[in-house]
Amino acid sequence: MGKTTYRKLQGSQNLRQRLLLATLSASPLLIEEIRADDTLPGLRPHEVSLLRLFEKLSDDCVVEINETGTKLKYKPGIVMGGRHLVHDCGVIRSIGYFLEPLILLGLFAKKPLTIRLKGITNDPKDPSVDTFRSTTIPLLKRFGVPSEGLDLKIESRGSAPHGGGEVVLTIPIVQSLNAVTWTDFGMVKRIRGVTFSTRVSSQFENTMIHAARGIFNNFIPDVHIFTDHKAGPQAGNSRGYGISLVAETNAGCFISADTAIAYARTEESDDFEDEKKELMPPADVGEQIASVLLGEIEQGGVVDSTHQGLLFLLCALCPQDVSKVRVSKLSPYGIETLRQIRDFLGVKFVIKPDPSTGTVLLKCIGCGLKNLSRKVS
Repeated sequence: MGKTTYRKLQGSQNLRQRLLLATLSASPLLIEEIRADDTLPGLRPHEVSLLRLFEKLSDDCVVEINETGTKLKYKPGIVMGGRHLVHDCGVIRSIGYFLEPLILLGLFAKKPLTIRLKGITNDPKDPSVDTFRSTTIPLLKRFGVPSEGLDLKIESRGSAPHGGGEVVLTIPIVQSLNAVTWTDFGMVKRIRGVTFSTRVSSQFENTMIHAARGIFNNFIPDVHIFTDHKAGPQAGNSRGYGISLVAETNAGCFISADTAIAYARTEESDDFEDEKKELMPPADVGEQIASVLLGEIEQGGVVDSTHQGLLFLLCALCPQDVSKVRVSKLSPYGIETLRQIRDFLGVKFVIKPDPSTGTVLLKCIGCGLKNLSRKVS
């Protein structure tokens, strides 16, 4: 056995993408100075949880963290997948934080993946599980992922700060993805959505729907927003409510926006703020998220700003063929993803602004990642 050569990186930024790309490209990582100057140095609990999740999915994966948590050695293994896996995501970040890397790892695993994730299903920071169901899954199908065995079931909801939600994710395996030419945005033909409420009155949901519809009715008649009021054990451990909306265009694009309102954890401490703190009223939540969705639609682009990173990753993992996509103004996360793709996969995108629409066209030749570990029938 030769000596392992580690790619050396510094700092805590983009840890999730770095681990994902290191695993897919089988390049060992050594990350130093992780929040070395912070009052609380080292890896955060949700980052450690993500590492544990990668370990669960992989065979022969080695994770070494020093005592202070400021130095991480990560040697990726073979992604095995498998059924009946369970992972507790904790309550620092929501399940949405774990889903993006999990989906991509699952596609290139040895066996199809079925995993139960526990934690917070909806929070304002990460995409909600509803958005994954309504927007991310159709995005994967665009790249040739079969719809059979691709599913996300929401078994119970969990709001911040105490979580208590559970979802079951199933991901099929692929030999390789399909390159795409996807530049036509089309016109919005319908808007769908779902509201949720846990441990609060279901009337909150009707108020959010009424407010959102009040804005959409000026633009489009086909609006349908479902309610998902949970009670008892299915309502998790905290009070909360929220809404997830998706606009579908006649060119097969899904543009989403979501938010959740809950009693927030105060920064850096585990105390919860006094519950007298004013929460945003449901009517304002409905109006605000409807406006956010209209803003995403107006910007153009075949995905919304939160899905840019995933879109670029999928393009980069395609066979050695040209993929061409149109997005709205590049989000900071999207730009960072492009940098990580260049560093790990050696894939460079040609970026061309389109002044007439205010959108950006990106072209790349995929790295040709093939799923070598899957059994060939």
